[in-house]
Amino acid sequence: MNAETLARRAFLQDMGLGFGSLALAAMTAEEALSAEKLTQLAPRAKSVIWLFMIGGTSHMESFDPKPALNKYSGKTIDETPYADVLKSPFLDNERVVAFDPNNGFIRNEIYPLQVGYQKRGESGLEISDWWPHVAESADDLCLIRSMWTEDSNHGAQLQFHTGRHRVDGFFPTVGAWANYGLGSLNDNLPKFVVMGDPVADCCGGQEAHRANYLGPQYDGIPLNIDPNDPLPYATPPKGVSPEEQKSEFELLRQLNGLTAASYPGDEAIRARMRSYELAFRMQTAVPEVVRFVDETEETQRLYGFEDPKAKDFGQKMLTARRLVERGVRFVQVYHGSNGGAGRWDAHKGLKSSHTNLCREVDQPIGGLLKDLKQRGLLDETLVVWGSEFGRTPGSQHSDGRDHHPYGFTVWMAGGGIKGGIAHGKTDEIGFHAVENRHYVTDIHATVLRQLGLDHRSLEIPGRKRLEKDFGHVIDEVIA
Repeated sequence: MNAETLARRAFLQDMGLGFGSLALAAMTAEEALSAEKLTQLAPRAKSVIWLFMIGGTSHMESFDPKPALNKYSGKTIDETPYADVLKSPFLDNERVVAFDPNNGFIRNEIYPLQVGYQKRGESGLEISDWWPHVAESADDLCLIRSMWTEDSNHGAQLQFHTGRHRVDGFFPTVGAWANYGLGSLNDNLPKFVVMGDPVADCCGGQEAHRANYLGPQYDGIPLNIDPNDPLPYATPPKGVSPEEQKSEFELLRQLNGLTAASYPGDEAIRARMRSYELAFRMQTAVPEVVRFVDETEETQRLYGFEDPKAKDFGQKMLTARRLVERGVRFVQVYHGSNGGAGRWDAHKGLKSSHTNLCREVDQPIGGLLKDLKQRGLLDETLVVWGSEFGRTPGSQHSDGRDHHPYGFTVWMAGGGIKGGIAHGKTDEIGFHAVENRHYVTDIHATVLRQLGLDHRSLEIPGRKRLEKDFGHVIDEVIA
C-alpha cells in the first residue's frame, strides 16, 4: 500500500470516516490484485465515453446511407434485385421469445431515405445531413457498419450493454467490467459515472449500467447535471455543522463496522462502506465538475449551449469531457429515454422525430469530439456511439421504420482507434450485415482492449461466461 493511500486512510479516520483498518486494507489490496491481474496489455485509452441512443436510431439515415432505397422506393423487397435477403441464413440469429403483434416484423415495402447525405472529410465517409457537426470530425470516426444482435424488441437495449438476451437474465455490463478491471485515476470521483435517464424497466432498466454478480460496488453511479444542485442526495443539509456531520458519519461507520464483522462476505455492506467514503469526497469534487462558468463562452457555444434544443445534452457532453479530464474511467450517457421504448423508436414520423432528436445531440457530440481533440484528450479517450439496433429498409405506418437487429452501425473515435474508415458493411438496402459481421460484444472486447484489459480474463470463479459474452477484439480498427 503506497504512502498516498495510507495518508488518505488516516485523514478519513481523523474525520470520523474510517472503515476499520482491516476492512479497508482488504478492499484496497483486493483492488490492487485485480488491477495487476487484469491489466496486462498496453492501454491505448485511459477513459471511455459511451453514448447510447435509446429506441433504435436508423442506420440508413445516419451513418450508413443506402441510395438503393430511393431507387426502389414503393416496391416490395421481392420486386428488387435484393430479394435474397429474405432467404438469408442470418435471419436465424434473431431470438423471438414473445410475439409482438405490432412491432418486430420485416417490412417489405421499400421506404426511401428521409434525408440527404454527403461524403465528409478527406476520408470521404458518407454521413447523413442530420449529423453535420459530428460529420465535421469524419476523419476521426471509425464507422462499424456491420453490427448485428439477437433481440428484435427493445430488450436489445440491455443486450447492447451486457451481450445477453433479456430472457437470459441480468449480467454485468461493459461499464461494470471496466470498473472491475481498472484502478482509479481519481479517488474523489467514481470510476463509472452515468448521466441521463436510463432505459425503461421494460427494456432492462438500470441493469443497463449495473454490475450484477460482480457486486454493487462496480455499478455505474448516476450523476444529475444541475449546477445549482449538483449532489442532491449527498450535500450536507443547510444548518448542519461539520461537527454534526462528523458525528453522523461516525455512527454510520460503527453500525456498518458491526454488520461487516458479522457478515464479512456481504458485497452490499462492502459497497455501502465504499459509497459513504466516496460520497464524502464527492461533496467537493462534483460541484467543481459541473461548474460550467469555468468554461469560456466559446466552449459553451461549441457544445450547443445557445440552442435550447441542444443545451441539455450539451451540458452532459461538457460534463463528460470534464469527468474524463479528471480521471473518470467510464462515462455512460443515455439519450432519448421516455419511460418506454425510447424516443428514437421511429415506427412512424421518422423524418420529424429524427430531425428533432439529431438536433438535440449532433452539435453536443460534435463539440465533444472537437474539444477533446483540441485539448489533446482524444488520443486517450475512446468515444463510442450506438443504439440497440437499426431500422427496417421497409416502411411501417407509411412514414416510419420497424426494429431491425440484422444490420446496423456503431461508431468509435479516439483512444487508439483508426479514424476516417468504414469497417464492415451491410447489403445494398441495409438489411443484413454481410462483411466483417460483429455481434455487440465485439464492441465490448475492443473497448476493454483499448483500456488495457484482457477481456478473456474478465471472469470470476463460479460464473462461467459463454463465448458470446467475451466477444472478439476488432483488430482491423485498431491503429
